[in-house]
Amino acid sequence: MQYPDQTSASPPHQDLAGGSALQIDALCVFRGPMLVIDRLTHHQNGGEICCITGANGIGKSTLLRTLAGRLSPDSGHIECDRMRVYVGHADGLSTALSGRENLRDWAHIYGLSSSEAALDRALAGFDAGGFADMPVRLLSRGQRRRLALARLCLSPADSLWLLDEPNAGLDRAADERLDQVITAHVAGGGMVLAATHLPLARSAPQSRLVLGRAAS
Repeated sequence: MQYPDQTSASPPHQDLAGGSALQIDALCVFRGPMLVIDRLTHHQNGGEICCITGANGIGKSTLLRTLAGRLSPDSGHIECDRMRVYVGHADGLSTALSGRENLRDWAHIYGLSSSEAALDRALAGFDAGGFADMPVRLLSRGQRRRLALARLCLSPADSLWLLDEPNAGLDRAADERLDQVITAHVAGGGMVLAATHLPLARSAPQSRLVLGRAAS
């Protein structure tokens, strides 16, 4: 089953012509009558982290959800030649299943390896193996978040990770693991676009995308 509006992946678009792995040009997105994203342009290459910043309600989540294919742009252009993996505010886990079963189902939906070895590696990335076989309904907020983030470790090495407040609910140890996973991902040519108010993978080179009402 698919867990809508939380954590997902989308297949890559092939044969991107402009050089950057992600190209956003003159993007406009309305939510109801309000123009939330106004003519945004952003280009990003493999091996790069970009942190989206701006005031609450300015459009950070809207931008990520649009890039993930959850919202439709009203105008402008988005191209990406990588698989896009989105982790939203909520964890998107079925509480009736174990963490391992959730992870296996998610991998199966998107055509990724769901072998026990692959699942074990992904769970180890966030030290989640110790509770992976428990029903999700019995887990703490932080444990659920670690399971949601473990999906990143199943994605292709060059994928684009779209992360909305990925640190939320994590303790210090889990936050350090997230930094390590992100740093390794971009070092291997992957991409990260993250909305966060907290420091993220500080040892890795990164840029900022500041959203405002007249972003361009």
